[in-house]
Amino acid sequence: MSVRKEKILIGPRLRRLRRTLGITQAQMGEDLGVSASYINLIEGNQRPISANLLVTLAQVYDFDMTDVGGAGDARLVSELLEALRDPILDAGPVGKNDAEDIVNANPDIARAFLRLYTNHRELTMRLYSDANPLADREKVEVLEQSDRSVDSVREFFHVHRNYFPELDEEAEKLSSELFLSTDEPHTTLTDRLKKKHNYQVRIVPTHVMPNQLRYFDRHHRRIDLSELLRQSGRRFQLAVQVALLEYAPLFRAHVDRAGLPDRSAEELAYLSLANYFAAALLMPYSRFLKECEATKYDVELLSHRFGASFEQVAHRMTTLQRPDARGIPFFFVRMDSAGNVSKRFSAGRFHFSKFGGACPLWNIHDCFATPGQVRTQIIEMPDNTTYFSIARTMSRAEGAYDQHQTKYAIGLGCDIAYAPRLIYAQNLNLEAMVPEKIGVNCYLCERENCPSRAHAPLNKKLIFDTRSRGVSVFRFETD
Repeated sequence: MSVRKEKILIGPRLRRLRRTLGITQAQMGEDLGVSASYINLIEGNQRPISANLLVTLAQVYDFDMTDVGGAGDARLVSELLEALRDPILDAGPVGKNDAEDIVNANPDIARAFLRLYTNHRELTMRLYSDANPLADREKVEVLEQSDRSVDSVREFFHVHRNYFPELDEEAEKLSSELFLSTDEPHTTLTDRLKKKHNYQVRIVPTHVMPNQLRYFDRHHRRIDLSELLRQSGRRFQLAVQVALLEYAPLFRAHVDRAGLPDRSAEELAYLSLANYFAAALLMPYSRFLKECEATKYDVELLSHRFGASFEQVAHRMTTLQRPDARGIPFFFVRMDSAGNVSKRFSAGRFHFSKFGGACPLWNIHDCFATPGQVRTQIIEMPDNTTYFSIARTMSRAEGAYDQHQTKYAIGLGCDIAYAPRLIYAQNLNLEAMVPEKIGVNCYLCERENCPSRAHAPLNKKLIFDTRSRGVSVFRFETD
């Protein structure tokens, strides 16, 4: 997207929108009150579209202006840039502007290239497993299949911007019907399962269910919950079970339309939608958004107000994308102390890499040294986008004295422009704070002289000089 004062060049996007609508330039011009020749000039990027005409365009055709403005393509640009920097492609010095030009011209071609690149990676992995006598072919293929299933479901949620209006609407209706805003959720959901479905809820000792938190026993008409679950976890698991019993056709309809690649992906998406519904049931959209704004998105306070965990509240915040009532577009990540990412969502432009860990300069790693304490940070990505982020450690349900307690970190953030709306920034002088310059990960980061660099950047020629030693052992040619 190119900006000229208050005017924007959106030629290729406007052309795609018009063709999707199945109308001519003359018809679009008539709808917008301009000439067909002017539409032709805009589509050829020979004329910018004014801000007023862009608003009219969004109103007439009822769509989100960010789709035309280009915000929705930011993730595609990042993924394309990530792929093009793979040394195997020998694409030369490719910059962000180059990737943006490709996506702006035709995002479908960019997606097709990424599919081809993904297939290339999978084929390379298979060839490696054949050539390497230490590799286990069967394990590699299972890993490939698992990764493909998980990635396809993540893409499914990304396409929907982690927002499913029909699920939110149905969950809000059920929440109101059950009076969950005033009655105790655990008791109410237990009664629902008993009276409507004839299922009894039991809290069972850990030695009975050592490796499970919830078990649906259809034969004995029981739902067993582990004693290790905290109260917020018990409520959530009961909400999931209600969702699975009463709204299975709704979840299946969404999965069937998704066109996922295999049964594993379909089942993962089905369960993920049930979890989405459970969160929407316990934290219904309108009330939750109202309380978010009233508390300035105080995650801890909201967790008490809704009887949910810190993670459940933070995750729910990423789903507030109703067109007429949007929340702050947050990104969310869950990471263990080794840097493994087990959950990630982004309602905004923040890009997570599919390969490798997160940047060590991001303070989500440091919060393990201060368990339970919320840490704040302003971070700047290589494309000059700046974000305000918070991070805090959490732990899974504790077990017996001699059992290991799993700790992980939750990261939540948004564009710096939204920071004044957050409780976590109210006592900070945002303008005076210097952002921490981080990258997606070391392989994709081209920042020079980073003392925390663990790997050389892809597609860069390394320079080694016996006469000097820099703060990083990896020196490389810059454009």
